Amino acid sequence: MTTHNPDEREAMSTYANKTVLITGGSSGFGLETARLLISSGARVMITGRSQQKLDDAAQRLGPGVVVVLSDTASPADIDTLANRVEAEFHRLDLLFLNAGVTRYVPFKSMDDDTYDEIFAVNAKGPYFTAQRLAPLIREGGSIVLTTSVSNVKGLPMISAYAAAKAALRSMTRSLARELLPDRIRVNAVSPGPIDTGILERALPEEAATQTRRQLTASNPMGRFGNPAEVARAVIFLAFDATYTTGAELPVDGGGSQL
Repeated sequence: MTTHNPDEREAMSTYANKTVLITGGSSGFGLETARLLISSGARVMITGRSQQKLDDAAQRLGPGVVVVLSDTASPADIDTLANRVEAEFHRLDLLFLNAGVTRYVPFKSMDDDTYDEIFAVNAKGPYFTAQRLAPLIREGGSIVLTTSVSNVKGLPMISAYAAAKAALRSMTRSLARELLPDRIRVNAVSPGPIDTGILERALPEEAATQTRRQLTASNPMGRFGNPAEVARAVIFLAFDATYTTGAELPVDGGGSQL
């Protein structure tokens, strides 16, 4: 028979009966946030645009997760997702708006289609997902958005992405104000360089290696963060920071502060 010590039992039940939706939860710190919450008793739904990644995530997360194929840039998918949340969970304690895309494109080479995709996924999608899901969030619940240190730093190759993330930072304040009467807190987590493999997926090998080296050298803490460090910040904003709304919490090794 499996037994648990009191500390383990407490950890396993910390978020018992909490319900959470994480968009973009099939990889990176979205997946890690799901893992930490499920291990502490929460019921979690994650979304993604790749069925294979969702299937892999389901294998890793176990029976405490519900996976939904959903594109945050699609209004029809947002409606379907809201209906699924209501059917599965009825109400939410946390909406973590984490879905996003990064495209490394020089300013002089940016085209309309890429620009529109970046804003549709990183700004428009989260806005209307929040609008559609807010009525399902319990009083005292919260929304956390994923911004980026690029919204305050002039970084090359990601000008449209940075602008979209700056829009999310502004939304965090505006939605926090408008949702105060519903007792819903709205905050943002702002990651710096996090070791999720995104550089390797988005850039050729040599460019990814060079970018990683440059980011590490320029970071005050001299390293990349790991997904768990972002996940813990999200969970803090969601459940523990009960007197905080409209804020952005950098998780960046001091990169945007020092």
